[in-house]
Amino acid sequence: MKVQLPSGDWLELPDGATYADAAEAIGPGLARAALAGRRNGELVDLSAALEDGQPISIVTAKDPEALALIRHDAAHVLATAALELYPGTQVTIGPPIEDGFYYDFDFPDGVKVTDGDFERLEQQVREHIRAQERFERTDVPAGEALERFREQGQDYKVELIEDLVSDRGVETVSLYRNGPFLDLCRGPHAPDTGRIKAFKLLSVAGAYWRGDERRPMLTRIYGTAFFSKGDLDEHLERLEQARARDHRRLGRELELFRFSEVSPGAAFWLPRGTVVFNRLLELTRDKWREYGYEEVKTPQLYDAELWRTSGHWDKYREHMFVTEAEDRSMGLKPMNCPGHAHLYASGRHSYRDLPVRYAEPGLLHRNEPSGTLHGLMRVRHFCQDDAHIFCSEDQIEDEVIACLDMGLDIYEIFGMEARIELSTRPEQRIGTDAMWDRAEAALRGALEHRGVSYELNVGDGAFYGPKIDLHMVDSLGRSWQVGTVQLDYSMPERFELEYTGADNSEHRPVMIHRALLGSLERFIGILIEHYAGELPLWLAPVQALVLPIADRHESYAERVAERLAEAGLRAEADGRTESVGRKIRDGELRKVPYMLVVGDSEQQGGEVAVRRHGEGNLGSRPLEDFARALADEARPRKR
Repeated sequence: MKVQLPSGDWLELPDGATYADAAEAIGPGLARAALAGRRNGELVDLSAALEDGQPISIVTAKDPEALALIRHDAAHVLATAALELYPGTQVTIGPPIEDGFYYDFDFPDGVKVTDGDFERLEQQVREHIRAQERFERTDVPAGEALERFREQGQDYKVELIEDLVSDRGVETVSLYRNGPFLDLCRGPHAPDTGRIKAFKLLSVAGAYWRGDERRPMLTRIYGTAFFSKGDLDEHLERLEQARARDHRRLGRELELFRFSEVSPGAAFWLPRGTVVFNRLLELTRDKWREYGYEEVKTPQLYDAELWRTSGHWDKYREHMFVTEAEDRSMGLKPMNCPGHAHLYASGRHSYRDLPVRYAEPGLLHRNEPSGTLHGLMRVRHFCQDDAHIFCSEDQIEDEVIACLDMGLDIYEIFGMEARIELSTRPEQRIGTDAMWDRAEAALRGALEHRGVSYELNVGDGAFYGPKIDLHMVDSLGRSWQVGTVQLDYSMPERFELEYTGADNSEHRPVMIHRALLGSLERFIGILIEHYAGELPLWLAPVQALVLPIADRHESYAERVAERLAEAGLRAEADGRTESVGRKIRDGELRKVPYMLVVGDSEQQGGEVAVRRHGEGNLGSRPLEDFARALADEARPRKR
């Protein structure tokens, strides 16, 4: 048999050869480094059989998929250790995730595993890694697998297999063994546990089985793995920096927002945080005006009939807050699009009116499970910089380019690198292949004409149309998906939207869903962590703090603050009886960009002694000069 290598060369091997055989035939160095094979873009075990005429490649630690592979291995080894240390434990699932892995356990009654148990677990894991236990795959009939796991008392595995049989009609399932541990798993895995060179358990949390709050609460243990201790140490340092930048802690310390159990998952914005929120909203509105959007305002509460028309009542109701009013079922809106579609449908439109661009800082409510709530990053009540464009098919590309321009303009203000993905048709979708061809070509053309690089995310589009997702990479190298531009052929059909064309006939518009910051709450949380709380001058809740040295300087400090306010700046005078040194320290902790010390000489000369946060004393300047310079610095929204 022959297989084709990435170089285009052909490699001849005996019939029945595996990927491991191919690696050995290419060279002993590759054989030692090989972790898995790649077939048709998917990873497979090295023990997988080759097919004649097939293009193949061998995956090593240098490949981007390799880390996910050994992290999956590490999850299995963690489960091995947990079963040994806590007999009677039931295992569920343990996938690799971004930057690590987790495994969910149902520990026996009376057993509570905390991070205080990590050292013991890690020692047990290290023993299995040192043993270089092989990962061995077997494919068995589903009935045989059910019998094995029933004998072991692994009820969660039994449920998973039963669902595979009933929902997908599978007849065989794959099992992987490493050392004494046998797990239901699709794979693939590296050849043995010894490929895990550096390993660390990170945290423990609760998680409902299958994300359903009606099901048992499990113990989720998070960890990570790398190919070297140096890489692990760098990652742990980044995690330490992230903890120091945690927006929940900084939001409390900087008096930006609070949370309360009287309204779980909803932020209570304090005056300083409200300044940040409103400044971000002002930026959004400025961009809407610049790009030709009309701001609208739609209701919070809708009759269920609207949600039935949009499809959300059947597909999304469990995530909505619903109520009854005068025997009518009502729902708080979790998104703005049905309201905007109804608004468009309430009037008549000509092709000359298109595109119609509606924008709304919509207040939304989603019934997120309490266990998933996380500061500003995952909330139940939020404001979204939402917009919907109704246009003809030949306008799609130009409108998408304008959406990208606006998004990239905004992201550049914050000094964050943008990463873009194009998600194409999923298996379950509406519309014809011809429609999808046109839609995907329009998005691809917009990206290419805009001259931006993008990654293809095959099969991850919405069921109603393809989409472009915009990610921002923060100062710690973390990628956040914040923006989206989605084509929708379904909602215009559901709401029977029309416009009169040049031929005097009625036509169906295309709908573009567009959000660039996403949830403002989440975006502010990202910014707080990106800047470690040191927000740029234009966004800072207090831009300058005036610090009188003594009581006799207080009236001058007030006049300085008033003059800065007249220049459009946010300034406060600190009239506390504390020493000026204590006031400077407190101002630094508040991360106020500028502190202006005023004493006898400043008062007599109409000056201010300028201090920059994190830089110290910048010397004295005339008040008028400083006010003009600071107003100029704040106006362009520099980083």
